[in-house]
Amino acid sequence: MSAVTVDHVWKFYGDFPALRDIAFQVEPGQVLALLGRNGAGKTTLLRIMAGLSRATRGKVRLFGSDCRDSANRARIGVLGHGIAVYDELSANENLQLFGRLYGLPDPAGAARQWLERTGLDRAGEARVREFSRGMRQRLAVARAFLHNPSLLLLDEPFTALDDRAIAVLQEVIRRAKREQRTLIMSTHQLREALELATHVALINRGRLAFYGERTEEMVQDPAWLYRHYGEA
Repeated sequence: MSAVTVDHVWKFYGDFPALRDIAFQVEPGQVLALLGRNGAGKTTLLRIMAGLSRATRGKVRLFGSDCRDSANRARIGVLGHGIAVYDELSANENLQLFGRLYGLPDPAGAARQWLERTGLDRAGEARVREFSRGMRQRLAVARAFLHNPSLLLLDEPFTALDDRAIAVLQEVIRRAKREQRTLIMSTHQLREALELATHVALINRGRLAFYGERTEEMVQDPAWLYRHYGEA
């Protein structure tokens, strides 16, 4: 069973087609680099996969069921443009809250583990509103990975991160890859994404211009895809 099936998805905003007949599958354990220029439709597609937006036509299925089924919520981790944590709670309280929402058997233990992994264990009882941007970003990484999701949807995850947050995120992505979790990562950081990816999708003006295995040629020359399949 495929982890993700994108079945001829269209998305219209008024008369404008943001996505045009997108279709591909992602198998369990694959890491998909979702590439494309600003406005190509990457975030729109990720939001549909996450159940945050509806396709106008077509469907997205996760592990065989509709992406908006409630059963899929605990199987997905989402790291988007927003931090999505509560400022008035401590880092520990935030992670325990999300752990309970995900139905974890030991939310406190999971919170401790992820505070350590993200280097926030000494600040765990401080309120998030007192955190630097980099600390908030690391907490957002912990929130997304807290429940060991089977599928991770990462939308421009490296954008505006400080060096320590980048290092934390790279390590947890590598760990997820070793554990055979499925990742879909939209990013402009071509070299970093291609080094991690097993497969690549390139969206050009709402259409799927390329889908296939990542090759060594792509890693050595990250602009290769855009030259061959991007906008003229």
